Amino acid sequence: MTSVISQNEAAEGAGPAAAAGTFRIGEGPVVRRLGFGAMRITGPGVWGPPADPKAAIDVLRRAVDLGVNLVDTADSYGPETSEELIREALHPYDGLTIATKAGQLRPGPGQWTPCGRPEYLRQQCELSLRRLDVERIDLFQLHRVDPTVPAADQFGVLAELKAEGKIAEVGLSEVSVETIEQARGIVEVATVQNRYNLVDRASDDVLRHCTENGIGFMPWHPVAAGALAEPGGAVAEIAWAHGVTAPQVALAWLLQRSSVMLPIPGTADLAHLEDNCRAAELELDLAEIDRLDAGLTEL
Repeated sequence: MTSVISQNEAAEGAGPAAAAGTFRIGEGPVVRRLGFGAMRITGPGVWGPPADPKAAIDVLRRAVDLGVNLVDTADSYGPETSEELIREALHPYDGLTIATKAGQLRPGPGQWTPCGRPEYLRQQCELSLRRLDVERIDLFQLHRVDPTVPAADQFGVLAELKAEGKIAEVGLSEVSVETIEQARGIVEVATVQNRYNLVDRASDDVLRHCTENGIGFMPWHPVAAGALAEPGGAVAEIAWAHGVTAPQVALAWLLQRSSVMLPIPGTADLAHLEDNCRAAELELDLAEIDRLDAGLTEL
């Protein structure tokens, strides 16, 4: 499989993640299109601290060494734990874009409850500012649209926070095209974060809409390949042909699918991190892309 990159090699250049190219988030920062998702650096069930906080910090710092400059987190990861580890590992964030989210309550491990009350979203923004130790959040995302609260009220408080200078850009998560356009009538939407991967393309219409409108699309759970990664499957055979891993093929497919695609694979393992970042250097040919595009018919 792929080789591990030395610290010296990373220091001499931008790192392999730079091969993914760049994207400007709204009117804000230009980021490399392969980012890092910081959910898995917490404890089991995305609850509490990791068993080895130092290892989590090492992963965060190594991601930057490998060329990642977009780190995605949420107040609910831990809760609070992920943001606190990011501050400890990466503050003052020179050249980095830190994206966070609010809008999910955490009753316990593995439990998530949407909460979009404007006063709650404002409170969580203030707390994230404090935990990350910044004056303005680069990208603040509504983690879920709360069906019990008027959507316009949720989008409205994001517009207020942006006008007040507390957040630079606004993002949404798990939304439809209709919801994106409703939000854009109130506040400019810079990114959308929906579940999307080789075996879950339910958000194809959302990806198309984002591509047409220059909205960054941040697919979560990006490396899932299911049966396609099993012996004889498209991902497995393409990975073997290139001498890479199945997750690298899945990420390379995403990066080549749209110019607005911003995969944020997460891991707490340094070796997996190395592999994920090397995916930016993998170029699939048209025949391979066609096979992966049609991959669902193999299942």
